[in-house]
Amino acid sequence: MTSADSLRASELGWRARLRLPLALRFALREMRGGLRGFYVFIACIALGTGTIAAVNSLASGFAASISGEGQSILGGDLSISLIHRQANAGELAFLKDRAKVSTVATLRAMARPEAGRQSLVELKGVDGVYPLYGTLALRSGRSLGDAFAAVEGAVPVVVDDSLLATANLAVGDRFSLGRLTVEIADVIEREPDKLSGGIAFGPRVMLPIEALEDSGLVTTGSLVRWRYRLAGPTGPFDDGTIERIVNEANTAFPAAGWRIETRADAAPGLRRSVDQFAQFLTLVGLTSLAVGGVGVANAVRAYLARKRSSIATMRSLGATSRFVVEVYLLQILLLAAIGIGFGILLGAAVPPIAAVFLANLLPVSALFSLFPGALLLASLYGLLTALAFALWPLGRAYGIRPIALFRDDLDERAEVGRRPFLIGTAAVGGLLVAVAVLAAYDRMLASIYVVAAGVIFVLLRAVAMLTAFVARRMPRSRSTIVRMAVANIHRRGALTPTVILSLGLSLTLLVTLSLIDGNLRMTLTSRLPAQAPSFFFVDIQDRERDAFVDFLREKAPSATVESQPMLRGRIVSINGTAAQDWPETEASWVLRGDRGITYGAAPPQGSTVVEGKWWPQEGPARNEVSFAADLARELGVGIGDVVRVNVLGREVDATISNLRTVEWETLSINFVMIFSPNVFAGAPHAHLATLAFPNGGSAAEEIALLKDVTDRFPTVTSIRVKDALETVNGIVGDLTLAIRAAAAVTLFSSMLVLAGTLAASHRSRIYDAVILKTLGARRATLLAAYALEYSLLGFAAAVFGVAAGSLAAFFIAIGLMEIEFVWLPVSALSAVVIGIAVTVGLGLVGTWRALGEQPASVLRNL
Repeated sequence: MTSADSLRASELGWRARLRLPLALRFALREMRGGLRGFYVFIACIALGTGTIAAVNSLASGFAASISGEGQSILGGDLSISLIHRQANAGELAFLKDRAKVSTVATLRAMARPEAGRQSLVELKGVDGVYPLYGTLALRSGRSLGDAFAAVEGAVPVVVDDSLLATANLAVGDRFSLGRLTVEIADVIEREPDKLSGGIAFGPRVMLPIEALEDSGLVTTGSLVRWRYRLAGPTGPFDDGTIERIVNEANTAFPAAGWRIETRADAAPGLRRSVDQFAQFLTLVGLTSLAVGGVGVANAVRAYLARKRSSIATMRSLGATSRFVVEVYLLQILLLAAIGIGFGILLGAAVPPIAAVFLANLLPVSALFSLFPGALLLASLYGLLTALAFALWPLGRAYGIRPIALFRDDLDERAEVGRRPFLIGTAAVGGLLVAVAVLAAYDRMLASIYVVAAGVIFVLLRAVAMLTAFVARRMPRSRSTIVRMAVANIHRRGALTPTVILSLGLSLTLLVTLSLIDGNLRMTLTSRLPAQAPSFFFVDIQDRERDAFVDFLREKAPSATVESQPMLRGRIVSINGTAAQDWPETEASWVLRGDRGITYGAAPPQGSTVVEGKWWPQEGPARNEVSFAADLARELGVGIGDVVRVNVLGREVDATISNLRTVEWETLSINFVMIFSPNVFAGAPHAHLATLAFPNGGSAAEEIALLKDVTDRFPTVTSIRVKDALETVNGIVGDLTLAIRAAAAVTLFSSMLVLAGTLAASHRSRIYDAVILKTLGARRATLLAAYALEYSLLGFAAAVFGVAAGSLAAFFIAIGLMEIEFVWLPVSALSAVVIGIAVTVGLGLVGTWRALGEQPASVLRNL
């Protein structure tokens, strides 16, 4: 053999080794003709995958940002906070011996301009070293120290821009704050530790902390939170040093009652909220994928119908059924990979775009990164969905006799070998369910969702069968249009199952979200004013409590005034078990932070003791506490259990003697715990009061009363309930906007599925239209028949969506959110209009082309 022959043989050997598997080569050749018929397939997978990738990437980005910016968010490497009281000399010396310390005090107060609206503000006193981490950005570009030094003759403050708008103020203007006269020195552009303060019910006002002493706002028992931020003298503490300081602080002052947070767990509430919100949106994304899965199944079924000649040819030339399935399974996997790729690109692009809009609200530094874990999880969802919905249609190609394909007889199908596809579909579906549950933040909620989704799928299939059955049993109409529409609903190959399944699922989601949104807004606004107070008044000092109540009754004689002692305390342990070690439940929020507490000789108005007995009027022999019944059941505590609380640095044990109902939704004065009067005898505290007008009160009455109260009692903080509700309503509105956007993706997926279904049935529609036109039918008649058919199908899907969505919203509102549920016909029935409009619109668009075909050209090609 010559060297050339050897070289040629070697080259052929390498080519043989590099040759792709036969099934893959056939699959790639089949795809050379383009992706016609699979655009809906790709779009459905891309939308669902992209939604999940975007949501999980955002959640991962926020989590990483919170961790990465933990020092700035917290304001230090550690933060030690106290309610009502400042750290004493020993505690403060302990902290300063170990770290650089910045002291910050936060409270609510009333800003009182001479000519402008009085406003509730979030007051923040800061010292000269604030902030230890991050940068406070002022509009002028000056430092905080320079801004404070620029003011003479008044206390300098820097404020949020929103205060200038609401109170009609400008830089250089002065207003009253407690007993102080303050001057606006600058406007805050960015506050690094703003998130550590929780929900703000008013604009920020920042002033030197030493001015608080002269303001009259801070006295014993005032609702002030003192925060001591710690940082290393020369640089950030390492994790070991932080842990050592925390242990030493807890050992040296076990009863201090302070709350210690580290940079590793900065803004834990925000982190939980992000995780929970991300899970909810992920479930919406899974719904979108499930709807898109119907489109996948339709696309595969229609594609195999078009490829029957190719399949018949391969079978006739000796290809096995297994080989045929391998070829088309590989094609589906390749197409799914394209859809997943688009979805991943979408998911990766959303976080940096969101960062631009959220930079002033949330920590976003990490959103400019890629999150491989989130993208891989979304890819897995997309792949499993494509397989779960494609395997069963693929089974149709297995065992089909070539003679049946050449005869164009799609109903002559052999059922041999279908069991493996059924088993495969079930296995992949089970794996998809397992991933959805195991990857969830709340696995119980995810499990409920999966079960509910499965039940809805089964019910929608039953609704489709029932619709076809009813159409088949309907009396024969004299109207040609009605007869054609009804026949199209129940005939072989009808669109009924696909339309009702895809549209019914998305409308169920839309109705559920719409009703929850409506009921939540109604709870926060429409329902409350008739029964809730118009004002909350806090920080009423004990010495002025009687005068304050008398003043309210004089200014608003028709209103109802109530007052209660008000302290803040933290649950330390239950029956000797530390609060942080107590089993996690839905009511665990009670154990996490400070709670408002009170004492009383009698049960508060509107509360009913449902278990145990109230203590005697003359006073109990021991320390006793009444616990809210619903929260006690959630926590697993009851009569006889001992609760230890820390109030003002003192730990007190009290035995639960009774459980009582609490109507939280009324916004009246309610507390988780009410103690017997002897527990806090002699303890310094302030009072909380409410005022409720008989019919809710007009805006003019409320504003006039607000001015009178703040002028007469400048150190009392007045919270107008309607203003607070507007703030909460704005937050709810932002959340529901994101939820609706995700739900819109589901509806769009439904529209794609419908469009794909109509495209897949285009050939049969052309055939029907041509035959009917040949027999004398007019285009207007055919359009009317198709419009009626699509209207009936849309109506059936919408009726199910309204019923199922209303039921789901009822259980979520009553069981999870614990709010009253009212069925809102406008919100729910709008789904009927949407369902019919979408179905009729897409149906007629797809039918128009079929009606435009010339009979002669079609009949020649039959």
